[in-house]
Amino acid sequence: MPRKAIHIKAVCFHLEGTLVHIPGPEIMPAEPPSPAAGAEKILSYLAEKKLRRAIVSLSRGRSVRRMMDNFSAASLSDFNPVICAEDLPQRATATHAVQAVVDKLNLPADQVLFVTADPQFLQQAIKAATIPVFYGPSPSGPGSRSADPFHISKLEELKALVRLGIPLPPGKLPNDLLREFLNQFVFDDPSILVNPGVGEDTAAINVESEEVLVLKSDPITFATDSIGQYAVLINANDIATSGARPRWLLTTLLFPCGITPSGIQQIIDELKETCRRWDITLCGGHTEITDAVTRPVVTGMMAGTVAKSKLIDKSAMAPGDRVLITKGVAVEGTAIIAREFGKRLKGLGMSESEIDGSRRFLTHISVITEARIAAESGSASAMHDVTEGGLATALEELSIAGGHRLKIDMDAIPVFSETRKICRLLGIQPLGLIGSGSLLICCRETGCQSLMATIRQSGIDVSCIGEVLDDRGQGIYAVKKGRPTAWPQFEVDEITRLF
Repeated sequence: MPRKAIHIKAVCFHLEGTLVHIPGPEIMPAEPPSPAAGAEKILSYLAEKKLRRAIVSLSRGRSVRRMMDNFSAASLSDFNPVICAEDLPQRATATHAVQAVVDKLNLPADQVLFVTADPQFLQQAIKAATIPVFYGPSPSGPGSRSADPFHISKLEELKALVRLGIPLPPGKLPNDLLREFLNQFVFDDPSILVNPGVGEDTAAINVESEEVLVLKSDPITFATDSIGQYAVLINANDIATSGARPRWLLTTLLFPCGITPSGIQQIIDELKETCRRWDITLCGGHTEITDAVTRPVVTGMMAGTVAKSKLIDKSAMAPGDRVLITKGVAVEGTAIIAREFGKRLKGLGMSESEIDGSRRFLTHISVITEARIAAESGSASAMHDVTEGGLATALEELSIAGGHRLKIDMDAIPVFSETRKICRLLGIQPLGLIGSGSLLICCRETGCQSLMATIRQSGIDVSCIGEVLDDRGQGIYAVKKGRPTAWPQFEVDEITRLF
């Protein structure tokens, strides 16, 4: 799981064991100790970057001053605050010390990098929600998971970590960071002739053995959380609806001024992990920091391949075909709202468990699996994924592309209880809410039950909500409780009313 992005405004050192090495707080050498290896350089770097520096110690102030006597790059007055025994309750513990320095810094805890060589201080730094860094042999493995503390074995390594949390200036992503981020990818697709890299402005792909190349481009603008995952899946979903296999992705990443390298790395990690899961190759793109955007924007361009005989064209839709929908409406919208407006929903009476459950809808926004099943069934005549504008807009688009009116049973449309509750609390309509994760499938009546059974066997819900009508044209003939009813229309997606 990608690490959470960090933004560092202060660095706090647990003095003993990091900036200086002494046997213990009760054992002071006769002479002031020398600075630890690399301590002077890292303190100079932090001063150059204008980051606040702080010290915490359970020793008395006199001992703290003595431990800093041999430093030339910084004096004790350069640290604010300095927390020592006199500032803490009697018999103070690591808990008191860490909380005291966070309070004195008067910054959000997650903007404080806390460096310690003491496992007890490390645990308290984690509990206090700081950015914890363990200096020494790793106490808990390599620390690759999102929730693990960072780990350094030398103070010099702190510089690279701190750099990840410092805002970047406008312009292209620095080449050294671009190279570092791209080095995380494995490019083993033999059809890729030119891999992405510093100085490479184009991608080259060999497609001579393929019959049809399917292309798709879509920007991700609503989501700010897990935007990298969205960028891959939203584009891959469209490729899959043609019966093609999503294979290659190019991305243009635009970040607002003030973004830190770790904020960029988090999104690139999401791109990497999602591409790996679905066997897609990120083969090029561009990354830039610009005041033209106020939050990250990812524009993806996806390419896929399919044999010409297996290409699914919506014009193959025919009267009598059944209209199916997988999962339920507004999968994506439910996830975005729960992630972006969780506090608001909680204030309106939604429970934390309901909000967390809705956030996890994000794991279901891919339709690649059910699209592959439908394509391989031989009975699918058209597919369309539900995106901006929700199911209401998607069915109208399907009708237009297929050249036939659709009869839709409003009572058969599946709506998750979480989605229904969120929409009720916020005064929005589920049928007009952005809905990646739901796939519309038109299939021949003779293969409908078999296809639905196979999709369900894969662990995906599917419902039959209507049929293709005899009359050519476009539009939706909606019924509710067996009687004609108005089909809802939305000029803009319902989610835009919340942003």
